[in-house]
Amino acid sequence: MNTRIYLMGSRVFAFLIVTLSVGVAPCLAGSANWSTTNIQYLYGTNYELGDDTRSIVTLEHVNGWKYGDNFFFVDITNPNRTGVATKTDLYGEISPRFSLSALSDSDLSVGMIKDFLITTTLEEGNGFHNYLYGIAADFNIPGFKVFQFNYYFVRDEVTADDKGSQITLVWLAPFDLGKTTLTLEGFLDYAYGLDKSEDNIIAGPRFLVDVGQFMGAPGNVQAGIEYQIWRNKFGIKDVDENVAQLMVKWIW
Repeated sequence: MNTRIYLMGSRVFAFLIVTLSVGVAPCLAGSANWSTTNIQYLYGTNYELGDDTRSIVTLEHVNGWKYGDNFFFVDITNPNRTGVATKTDLYGEISPRFSLSALSDSDLSVGMIKDFLITTTLEEGNGFHNYLYGIAADFNIPGFKVFQFNYYFVRDEVTADDKGSQITLVWLAPFDLGKTTLTLEGFLDYAYGLDKSEDNIIAGPRFLVDVGQFMGAPGNVQAGIEYQIWRNKFGIKDVDENVAQLMVKWIW
């Protein structure tokens, strides 16, 4: 087995164990108020830096419990290319958040803001390990099931050096068009004030159709497009990316 793949796999395996214990434990303990898990398959071409054509398999989970919510995902890029010139890459994040309303046993909602939270994230990849921590707000916006604003301070996991700040938006807006259910969802990360790289933006808006409803399994299968937008990719000046990725999502 390729040494690089083995070492990366070992790190990601350890990362997954931590993720499962922290992120999914409330579900296994029966204390989760709600949870959902999905597997995604994405395919695109004309990527910047690295392989021009890529396939990505993503495992994603989110749950909510008494004191907040947990989110994690793991991306496996080019899972079918191990052992050839193009290597398989792994990357994951875990993001526990803690409700200040629940922790203080008080209603902190104000206007369109339904809650304030302590937000944290661990980013884990090949030679890439960051801690993020900060404050978040969840919003009640008509038409949106989810709309989050997260503000982070970014620290390097190994050196504990400050690396700048990041703003993360997350949204989910399901709607019906005739008898068809569609979803607009996605995220946007804006990292700035970085020590050794350019400010950068990555966004992944998605437009998905509930194809499961045509197969007797409504809500279980979605298909559509994720459009990846990246400015100063990896913090490298003027490296910009615009890729339409075909996407299928299996949900349970």
